[in-house]
Amino acid sequence: MEKQYTLIITEKPSTALKIANSLSENGNAQKKMEGKVPVYQLNRNNKQIVVVPAAGHLYSLKPSQKGSSYPVFDIDWVPAYEAYEKSDFTKSYLKTIMNLSKKANEFVCATDYDIEGEVIAANILEFACKAKESKRMRFSTLTKEELCNSYDKSENSLDLNLVDAGRCRHKLDFFWGVSLSRALMSAIKKAGRFQVLSIGRVQGPSLAIIARRQNEITKFISVPYWQVFATIKDTIFQHKTDRFTDKENALKAVDESKGPGIVIQAKKSKVKLNPPFPFDLTTLQTEAYRAFGFTPTFTLQLAQQLYEQAYISYPRTSSQQLSEKLGLTQIVKEISKNPKYDKLALKLLSSGSQLVAHNGPKEDLAHPAIYPTGIIPKILNPQQEKLYDLIVKRFLTCFSKPAVRERNNVIVEFANQQYEASGSITLEENWIEFYSPYVKLEDEVISQFDEGEKVDARKIYIEEKQTQPPKHYTQASIVRKLEEENLGTKATRANIVQTLFDRGYVDGKSIQATTLGMRVFEALEKNAPRILEEKLTRHFEEEIEAITSAQKKSSEVIDEAKESLVKTLDEFKEKETDIGRMLLESLNAANAVRNTLGKCSCEGGSLLLRKSKFGFFVGCSRYPECKVTYPLPKGALIKGTNEVCEKCKTPIITVIRKGKRPWKMCLLPTCVTKASWAKKPESE
Repeated sequence: MEKQYTLIITEKPSTALKIANSLSENGNAQKKMEGKVPVYQLNRNNKQIVVVPAAGHLYSLKPSQKGSSYPVFDIDWVPAYEAYEKSDFTKSYLKTIMNLSKKANEFVCATDYDIEGEVIAANILEFACKAKESKRMRFSTLTKEELCNSYDKSENSLDLNLVDAGRCRHKLDFFWGVSLSRALMSAIKKAGRFQVLSIGRVQGPSLAIIARRQNEITKFISVPYWQVFATIKDTIFQHKTDRFTDKENALKAVDESKGPGIVIQAKKSKVKLNPPFPFDLTTLQTEAYRAFGFTPTFTLQLAQQLYEQAYISYPRTSSQQLSEKLGLTQIVKEISKNPKYDKLALKLLSSGSQLVAHNGPKEDLAHPAIYPTGIIPKILNPQQEKLYDLIVKRFLTCFSKPAVRERNNVIVEFANQQYEASGSITLEENWIEFYSPYVKLEDEVISQFDEGEKVDARKIYIEEKQTQPPKHYTQASIVRKLEEENLGTKATRANIVQTLFDRGYVDGKSIQATTLGMRVFEALEKNAPRILEEKLTRHFEEEIEAITSAQKKSSEVIDEAKESLVKTLDEFKEKETDIGRMLLESLNAANAVRNTLGKCSCEGGSLLLRKSKFGFFVGCSRYPECKVTYPLPKGALIKGTNEVCEKCKTPIITVIRKGKRPWKMCLLPTCVTKASWAKKPESE
């Protein structure tokens, strides 16, 4: 590489390979390893090109000075490996890019085109390459055609508004995250304990949403109500008063419904049901959760994998629109070559006209809605295959005709009491066929009635029911709620929810705040409510969005954010002692629950997770009266299961080791379930 060359910087190694092979004139770029970093050399139009990957963010924000004081506003962009030990692997990527930049006479940015991708590229170009200018490739798929077109028509610079907005978001998140987390730890330290705790700009309001819903459910008091039904022919009618709050009124309605009735309305109508909109990221995440139980975080991981293999378009989009400029008809033609989808695709193509998608209202100026590229996947794991099938079916569904349903509405009057029944049947499936098995509309058939017809009720009766509390959020519904409240971004919402799980603030498939999470919420709501304010967080999301369209300057937003955070922390400091006491109580309660693994064989004590100078072990809460102990596997996280062994009746625990699948075992070392655990001979 002695000659000068164009240096293309990508976001990940997998995209570097795709871009290099796509741009190479022979389709096979030359690979060279710079330590652990793959670098690709190729020629295009008599120009030497080198493609090098980053590994996501190579630079992070770090406080300018050490300490634990807050608020923290003096920060610098530094190499990620200097800021976080877990980012040590990025050092080789940064070193490689710095070395290659010395011979480069042109820089081309090929990171993902979004706020994060623009920040990644801008920081590398400014701090590592010392480049004053660069070109920008924009693409939504990693197909060869689009990558070549993106390179040949590269824009003359990064989107500087996106860079400013992205850097501003990072700074605001850092100000809030570090300052508020230090404040929490300072409060609990004053209460007499050191404990790592965290809260963030979006994390706080997200926890508040879950905790408030939990309070609603806990405080909910069911009240009875009554519904009145009539069986006429083979159809069940319901009284037009949906719920009677007074049983006497319900009984009165039954009493006044005796005798013959008359059909005062028998109305049939045809209704068109439009196909669903193309997938944006949030809708894909919620639909994948409904169909497969995939968490939003896992869905995004799978979608990213499919994107990097060029099977789908860029998934981090908020768009529900597919433009005809994408060559939609040609994509469907390519899909028709896949035996799994040929019948559906050919049915769409049989009209002979250009296909137009049934688009939704949401736009994203950077990327279209999620769609399959038409490239037939070679090897997919079962989870990838499921998500790919969902995306393809949804894409094809968008071009199908509306379904046609016939609705049948009947109203019968007994004296002055009216009852109603409705039915619906599918006359034409159309898009429903395309989206099978992910949608199914059941036919609800009711008996035939004619207006003016006299009828008798076989039975008129009352059912007593109870009002129900609101449901707990799921991982999918909380992501949807965050989107509705404009908290976080399409790319970060799933991670925010996952962070709440990782911090031990929430738990469960039906999400509930843990003892710790609820007490953190209560301490902040009572003493420093601004930390939990959705309105404040939403305001700054809107301000950051305004920077992307040059309606706001990042310096203005940062100054306003600092002023707001100082006000928030002044409020916190006034109540720091009270907050610390509440947090300490919650931690003690949470630890008691977490450290209790089950009942002891002495029947009077509980088995607790304990620590000695030799490591962790399990002992009885009645020590020294009861000296029952059990050893534990070393280097593992131990969790209780509320289960006991069928053989020895000893509590069962879950053992979690990094990089390995969690497994269960009973605590008794001599249990017959462990008979096969004997060590194998060294020779084996």
